[in-house]
Amino acid sequence: MTEVSPFTEVKASDNDQDLVAQAQNGNREALETLILRHQRWIYNIVLRMVYHPQDAEDATQEILIKLLTRLSTFEGRSSFRTWLYRLVFNHILNMKRGRVEAANWTFNAYGDGLNSAPDEDLPDPNSVPADLAMLVDEARIGCTSGMLLCLDREQRLIYILGEIFGVTDSVGAELLQISRDNFRQKLSRARRDLHNFMQNQCGLINESNRVQRKRRLLFERATSIRPICFSPKNM
Repeated sequence: MTEVSPFTEVKASDNDQDLVAQAQNGNREALETLILRHQRWIYNIVLRMVYHPQDAEDATQEILIKLLTRLSTFEGRSSFRTWLYRLVFNHILNMKRGRVEAANWTFNAYGDGLNSAPDEDLPDPNSVPADLAMLVDEARIGCTSGMLLCLDREQRLIYILGEIFGVTDSVGAELLQISRDNFRQKLSRARRDLHNFMQNQCGLINESNRVQRKRRLLFERATSIRPICFSPKNM
């Protein structure tokens, strides 16, 4: 059965509080259920932030250790969902830089790399083992991955929450402990930055950039920015 998103207006799991109470009283089965309920969501958020599966696995384990060691401090003043994902986001925003983040991507640097790639035609569909349409789709996803790396961590997290997980401004504001207006402004700014770059550079978005579309396929391979699935349904 598919787990309900923890980022909905309605509490995702009505019995989270009951599980927490049982876990705080030493019930290991309740603790395991609680962890399994949220572990995949935590991993998928982290993966979209660091783009390297091993780094995402390591960070997820660090977060779960924090959950185990701090669960006794949860007093129910907010929903468990809010308490947990504030812990998750604080860890993400302050953790050490991952191996892909270490490349220090900016929109200018990313665009320069794209423009410096060789101007070659797409491969002949009859001469490559993979479906060309699939390669183009992978490049589009890979391009999104690369562009998100050009945002700072806070912008990236807000974009992931607002655009990929579809949180409302009220939920986003609650989780990040900012005002609803501030959340909307930061999300709008991230959208604007990504949209401007895509319109000027990405041939998969803007058909007038045909050269960049061909170069994008090559640059994505050269930079090892591998595509990841951005659908929160694939948990």
